[in-house]
Amino acid sequence: MAKILITSNGSDLNSSVSPVFGRCSYFLIIDEKGKLEKAIPNTGVQAIRGAGIAAAQTVVSQGATVVITGNVGPNAFAVLQQSGVKLYNGVGMTVKEALDKFKDNELTEIITSAGRFGGRGMGGGMGGGRRQV
Repeated sequence: MAKILITSNGSDLNSSVSPVFGRCSYFLIIDEKGKLEKAIPNTGVQAIRGAGIAAAQTVVSQGATVVITGNVGPNAFAVLQQSGVKLYNGVGMTVKEALDKFKDNELTEIITSAGRFGGRGMGGGMGGGRRQV
């Protein structure tokens, strides 16, 4: 199994998947066996600008090849795509539920960014950029 990073609102497997990538509370690193390896607090959560890029750099530096998250802005999306990282939507689930659905190939792959404002009601929208895998 791939090394997985899940954006989360908390530091354990029972936490909910964050609906936003760059401003999530934690990055949870899951090892090849599906165990929580570590929880990294997101220091960019309060950043005025660049939270998505900083989050994408965290993903790459941790060696993750899969990210389960919510909305991903265009800059972070570009960095992750260029790094070969696959993105999946896990919004509305706990980390454990999203991980189980990923293992069963039941998550929707994110194939486009959420737009300039990350789907926060400023015209970015979701744009239908997701597909079932």
